[in-house]
Amino acid sequence: MSEKALRLGTRRSTLAMAQSGQVAETVREVTGRPVELVEITTYGDVSREALARIGGTGVFVTALRDALLKGEVDFAVHSLKDLPTAQPEELVLAAVPVREDPRDVIVARDALKFTDLPRGARIGTGAPRRMAQLNAYARAHGLDIETVPIRGNVDTRIGYVRDGELDAVVLAAAGLNRIGRVDEVTDFLSVDTILPAPGQGALAIECAADNADLIAVLGALDDPYTRAAVTAERSLLAALEAGCSAPVGALADLLVDGQFVKEMRLRGVVGTTDGTRMVQLSTTGPVPQTHDQAWALGRDLATEMLAQGAAGLMGERAH
Repeated sequence: MSEKALRLGTRRSTLAMAQSGQVAETVREVTGRPVELVEITTYGDVSREALARIGGTGVFVTALRDALLKGEVDFAVHSLKDLPTAQPEELVLAAVPVREDPRDVIVARDALKFTDLPRGARIGTGAPRRMAQLNAYARAHGLDIETVPIRGNVDTRIGYVRDGELDAVVLAAAGLNRIGRVDEVTDFLSVDTILPAPGQGALAIECAADNADLIAVLGALDDPYTRAAVTAERSLLAALEAGCSAPVGALADLLVDGQFVKEMRLRGVVGTTDGTRMVQLSTTGPVPQTHDQAWALGRDLATEMLAQGAAGLMGERAH
């Protein structure tokens, strides 16, 4: 490969630029080549509509993929939870680096924890998944909350709390970590309370499928455990025929005994946004060694969830 700069396609948001910058630095270290960031505006960045209304799946991804396919950039960095589950033949996920903290967090007024919020507290989130699980938890524990749909970047969302419009907002821990603002978190929500979005906390590094040299270079950033986990989670999402705006949570984690990784546990949840009806199941098995094994883990759990009525809880199913 020549020594000319590699072009990394990224969204323009503060978070996207931060995580792409971190990947660029790692690629520079691995290759010794310069990497330049190419900022690309996506439909999801300019639309102010609710994600569920504009389709959710792919709205932050399509413009980046178009730039890849046109050869305007050499590779792109996505938040993996934004990727549609179907992978285009012309593109390949060259690397899934080690995952950040997958949990959701609360940023609340007066440094309050979720369970300490006052009766009638207004909690902002743009994710039906979060609404469903927050409302289900509140219902089960006698809490009185109102979930309020919001959009916008981190500053906009936290601004709703600072301005007194909302009592709290829910964000992803990984994003706040990457932009150095985790000190604003007032409560980390256990995955036993709220399962994250499939792939949350993970990045996807994508390039053209016919660029074997670049695929080999980027492969140095891949973490096989993270890849297996997110593959299982995305398989569950795909088998439920749901997009990233559906009220589906999933998390695959490793069960470790001392120094040894024993098994992988996959948990999935789907529910109505008001939290009145939920299907939540888990399965545990050997750590997948191949893409097909990881995909089967998610597919099989989704089949069980569908048998228990999951399909009827998602509103319109994305085909």
